[in-house]
Amino acid sequence: MAFALTLGVGTFLVALPLGSFLVKYLKAQGIGEQIRIDGPTSHQLKTGTPTMGGIAIVLPVTIMTAVFNLIHHESMLLPLGTTLTCALIGAVDDWVGLKRGRRAASGKLTSGKGGLRMRHKLALQIAMAVGAASILHFVFRLGSFALPSMPTKFSLGLWYFPCAVFVIVATANAVNFTDGLDGLAGNTSTVAFAAFGVIALLQGQLYLVAFCFTMTGAIMAFLWYNAYPAQLFMGDTGSLALGGTLGVVAMMTGQWLLLPIVGIVFVAEVLSVLLQIWYFRLTKGKRIFKMTPLHHHFELLGWSEVHIVQRFWLVSVLAAMLGIALALL
Repeated sequence: MAFALTLGVGTFLVALPLGSFLVKYLKAQGIGEQIRIDGPTSHQLKTGTPTMGGIAIVLPVTIMTAVFNLIHHESMLLPLGTTLTCALIGAVDDWVGLKRGRRAASGKLTSGKGGLRMRHKLALQIAMAVGAASILHFVFRLGSFALPSMPTKFSLGLWYFPCAVFVIVATANAVNFTDGLDGLAGNTSTVAFAAFGVIALLQGQLYLVAFCFTMTGAIMAFLWYNAYPAQLFMGDTGSLALGGTLGVVAMMTGQWLLLPIVGIVFVAEVLSVLLQIWYFRLTKGKRIFKMTPLHHHFELLGWSEVHIVQRFWLVSVLAAMLGIALALL
């Protein structure tokens, strides 16, 4: 644990100056966020804030894991590979969106909204998840799940494979939906990785513990620049990398049924979107929430951005405490 905590602090110190460099570089290159015109009006002030800041998380994690953790345990190739692959998918999505925004601004397009088409983005995520699930099941020989207070794990056989794919893809998109307010996705992801770091410690997976706290340190350094008012956004480069990797980490612990508890904010965010779509179609135009994902609903109720982020963070901390408690049973 001392090694893992020290690695987390070291990653923070490596990532912090990189974040400062990225803010200046991305501003100079004009790589700024395109804000939804149908979103809360207060967000229009954020237009042009440097995005793709997930690089400031992914690069330090890659360096520190390769130097201090990967050489000791090759199994860390899986979470690290997931981080890099998801970051690449997110970066392509961010870049396509930026190019469309620039073409719209020049009059060559009528709209600058969006990056990759959803079906293409989802197909890439599924391909990534199939690869990760194959390694989990056929290389690591994982195929079970654990229940609180039950010493015996329950085998799923080949059903483990589709479950793993679903968990990884769902978590990647849930964190992506959560990334809408300054510090929200970063704060909740920090708590989730720290919680699964503790769960991995309880199982004696020391190198997975080190990876989780490496990720925690990198996210905390990113939050230095992402705290309200944000100087840097993680973009899909960061949110997909955090979500996909969190899903893989949860699968590696075998305690992936605790993920909806530890990541309760992520679950609430994605469920709000699904419920809104379902209810809108069922009632032909009515809505449950003022706007989704859920954090926008509270914004339109009059909560300040800082209050929403802090209260969602408090909920995530309490949920993580409950998840760890259940893992101890």
